[in-house]
This record gives sequence, C-alpha cells and structure tokens, in this order.
Amino acid sequence: MSKYREVQNRLNQILERADVGDRVSRSIDLFLTALVIINIISITLESVPRFYSAYKTLFIWIEIISVGIFTVEYLCRVWVAPSKISGPRSFVGACKARAKYMLSFSGLVDLLSILPFYLRAFFPYLDLRILRALRLLRILKLSHYNSAMEDLFEAINEEKRSFYAASYLFAILFILSSTLMYFAEYRTHPTGFQSIPDSMYWALITLTTVGYGDITPITVAGKLIAVGSAILGVIVVALITGIVASSFNAQMERRNIIFEDQVRKALLDGILDHSEKADLERLRKQFGMTKRRADALIHQVQSMRAKK
Repeated sequence: MSKYREVQNRLNQILERADVGDRVSRSIDLFLTALVIINIISITLESVPRFYSAYKTLFIWIEIISVGIFTVEYLCRVWVAPSKISGPRSFVGACKARAKYMLSFSGLVDLLSILPFYLRAFFPYLDLRILRALRLLRILKLSHYNSAMEDLFEAINEEKRSFYAASYLFAILFILSSTLMYFAEYRTHPTGFQSIPDSMYWALITLTTVGYGDITPITVAGKLIAVGSAILGVIVVALITGIVASSFNAQMERRNIIFEDQVRKALLDGILDHSEKADLERLRKQFGMTKRRADALIHQVQSMRAKK
C-alpha cells in the first residue's frame, strides 16, 4: 500500500505545476502546454476549407493522438486525486476526492476537452460544427500551468462586495436604459426596439462602450437616452474595471509582503543556503513573481540587515 501511495503521490507531483528542480514534471508541463497550443492551431485551421482538404489526414491524426494523451491524463488525474487528502485515506475519502476533482472547474475542462471526440464516435449524427467548437475549450487546460484564471477569481473574490455593488448598478442601468428606449422608440422605429428584449441588445452594446451601430434611435427622446446611457455606461464599466485592477494590485502587494517575510526568516542566520533558495524560488513561481522582482526584494532585505 505504501508503494501504491508513493507512485500516486509522485504522479500527482508530475501532473501538477512543476516544483523547482523537478525536471520530469517540468517536461510534462511543457509537453502538454505545447500539445494544447498545437490543438488550438489545428482546430482553427480545420475551419478553413482549403487547409482542411489539403491536410485532412494530418488533422485527423493530431486529433486522435491528442485525445489519446488527454484521455490518459484525465484518467491519471482522477486516479491521483486522493493524494491531495491530508492524513489517512479511506476508500470513501478517496471516492469523494475523485468526485470533487471530476466536478471541479479543472475536471470539467479536462472532460470537455475529450468528450467531443467520443460523442462524434458514438453519435455520428450530431452537429459536427458544435463539436469542433467545443474542442476549443482545450485552451482552458492551460490553467493547470498558469495561475491567471485563479488570480482573476481571487481578485474578484477579495473585492466581491464592491464588485457586486458595481454589478448591481450596471444591472439597474441596463434594465432602465432598455425599458426607456423601448417606450421612446417602439412606435416609430422601423425594425429595432420592437420589444424590451430587443432594446436589451442595444443597451448592452451601448453600456459596454462597444456600440456596433446596427441599431440606432431615431427619435429625439431616444437619442437623449442613448447619450445618457453611453456616458453612464462608461462610468460604471470604468468603476468595475477599477475595482478588479485595484484588487489585483493589492494582491500583488500582499504577495510581495509574504515573499519579503519569507526572505527575512531565511536570512535570520545571515545566509541563504541551497534549500532556502529552493523554497524562495518555489514561492516566487507560485506567486508569478518575476526573477528580477524577487532578486530586488532579497537584495533589499540583505541591505537592511547589513545596515543594522
């Protein structure tokens, strides 16, 4: 059983984001990342008829090989899920850990990246265009090796009260603009604004400052509402953007403080040994901090200690 768990733990380390010095895990990360990118390029070029007819066999083999590798990866991730449990592992606990992974965001992305292939194999009458579009979800597999999605969700979660408040204001403005524009335009406009849902389309693209121009008001009241909606939309969207940007900055500052604190602890004896450097490098990669920034913080702490 100990050998079983040892293999399980090691495979989990290989599949997760590589630690410092783990060349095998790093190689697997790079290989799977490259495979995802190749898949996105292949799926995109498939939609071009002349490319598809000229390289159909190549596209088919890329799909078959990729699905085979992604299927093995998915099954391995399901198998190693219990290794994330701290403490004793029971059969029930292992099943719960596997179910938790399968229903998580990462697990669903991994499943959806291979599901279109098997659906097309067992149900050939399904719309192939939809299945091809679903295959593009494989780009989300890069979240295993990049913390951008986690950082975004964490930033929103940190400022969720402010984010919810700004979103509430946007929802109010969206509904009011749609309703007012409907009553101002529905009698005179020849095509658009024939219902509140039709007006909602116009309101959304106007409030988000896109403004395609395919539906425009023709009455004086409608034009005044459009001007006011556009101005208020810029304000509210800027407010939401500012909240997320501010949360990102605060997140980076917290990480700098945590990293600096770890450097101080490591320098209590005046030197950084190999294991301490490895720990700091691991923390730097976890935080997505640049090498230059990390070296600057270490140098800053060393200079402050020297002055004392």
